[in-house]
Amino acid sequence: MSNNIPVITIDGASGVGKGTVSSRVAKHFSWHLLDSGAIYRILALTAIKNNIPLDNEPSLASFAINLDLNFKPLEELRTEQCAAAASKIAALAKVREALLARQRACRIAPGLIADGRDMGTVVFPDAQIKIFLTATAEERAQRRYKQLKEKGISAKLSDIVIDISERDERDRTRSIAPCRAADDALIIDTTKLSIDQVVAQIINL
Repeated sequence: MSNNIPVITIDGASGVGKGTVSSRVAKHFSWHLLDSGAIYRILALTAIKNNIPLDNEPSLASFAINLDLNFKPLEELRTEQCAAAASKIAALAKVREALLARQRACRIAPGLIADGRDMGTVVFPDAQIKIFLTATAEERAQRRYKQLKEKGISAKLSDIVIDISERDERDRTRSIAPCRAADDALIIDTTKLSIDQVVAQIINL
C-alpha cells in the first residue's frame, strides 16, 4: 500500500450518515472519495440483472474482478432490494477478496476519504484517522423513511426498521470483515447530531 498517501476511514452501519459526511469531508480537503458500499451495490445490481444467485460465490467473485467501477449514480443502486442484496454478497469471502485490491488502488494523492464498513479494520488498517459512526436503528429508519418520501417512494417505517435491524445483524456477525469499529477508531454517535456537527468534528481531528 502507498502508506505515504493519507487516508481517513469513515465506517458505520447503514443510515448513520457516513455517505453524506464522507462526501463533505472529501470536498473540504479536495481529496478522493471511495464509496465502497456503492461498489457492492453495483455488483448486487449486476447479479440481479444477470439472474445470478446471491449465494453463487464463484460467479459473483468473477464479476467482481471485472466490475466496471466507472459508474454514474443510478437510482436503482439506492433501492432497498439492492441494499439487501449487497449486504448478502458482502459476506462472501471470495467477493471481498476480489474487491480488496481494487479498493486499495483508490489510495491516490493528495489523499483519500474511504467510506464503508471495514475500511479501518481491513482495507486501510494503517489509516491516519479512523472514524466509526453509530446511530440508533430507529433514528436511521426515520432518516431512510424521510429520504424515500422526499423521492416519492412509498414505504412503511416499520418495514424499514426491520430491514435495517436484519442488515445490521448480518453485517455485524459475518465471519469475513464484520462491521465493527477499529481498536483505534473514534466513535461518533450521530443520533442527535446534524451532518454539519459530524463533519466539523472530523475536520477538527
